[in-house]
Amino acid sequence: MKLQIPETMCPPSARAALLSAYDTERIPHALILEGAAEQTLMLAKWLAQAAVCTSPEKRPCGNCSGCIKAKAGSHPDITLAGGGETSRSFHKEEIEELRRNVYVRPNEAACRVFVLENAQNLSQQAQNALLKVLEEPPASVQFLLTCNRSSSLLPTVRSRAQIYRLDTTQLPQDDGLTSQIAQALCNPKESALLYLTAPLTKDRVRLRTELDKLILIFRDALMFRYGGTPISGEEDAVRMLVQTLTRTQLYQITQTVRKMRSYVERNVNMTLLVTDLCAKLRSEAGR
Repeated sequence: MKLQIPETMCPPSARAALLSAYDTERIPHALILEGAAEQTLMLAKWLAQAAVCTSPEKRPCGNCSGCIKAKAGSHPDITLAGGGETSRSFHKEEIEELRRNVYVRPNEAACRVFVLENAQNLSQQAQNALLKVLEEPPASVQFLLTCNRSSSLLPTVRSRAQIYRLDTTQLPQDDGLTSQIAQALCNPKESALLYLTAPLTKDRVRLRTELDKLILIFRDALMFRYGGTPISGEEDAVRMLVQTLTRTQLYQITQTVRKMRSYVERNVNMTLLVTDLCAKLRSEAGR
């Protein structure tokens, strides 16, 4: 799916990560959108509209019957659920009702979308009920959870979803570190990569952001090899990667970074994670 997201809808890092996931057709079956309630719900509805859009090109197109119904809140394959505004006000009974509907085939679209608003208010019983369907979801279903703090969700729920943070106050300034890390893969000295990634062992938010950006740079390098146009804005790094690494190496490296990105949400030891990342990247780059 060729997803389009207005630049004003979410921060550049989250937008880049989402575009990369959709462009490569590696769309998570469950997404957690963390940030202000209004912003996360707006993005969730946008992604739900994109899922039911019937345009063969960029989605959502805004003009097809799927988009029109989605904007009107009447599309039969989009379900919006949510509890009250207080903790544990999103009850188990609502999730059990959702679970009964999950296995119903889509009415009009290719998939069914369930938007869970204010997921931070899910009771523990509700989260455990949700976990049962997140573990083995039907192929034609997507879950979009909005919350102000993903840490309020059970680790088991977080581990089965991809988290995208929309709170720009949590995002570090772009100081060019991502580009330097990508270019360090072309350096025969291991110390260059270890030096650049050392600060990430103490900053989970920064590590998450840098991995999102790295995915986009490596994706750009693959696209550039096939005649595509880079969108990350890191043309120097992209050109160096293309000149140094093969398509197979770039693909394997991209997959490794995606895998490591998922581990960030599982509260693994940061130092071990970054060390393992460096070792795997250098090995796949033939260093």
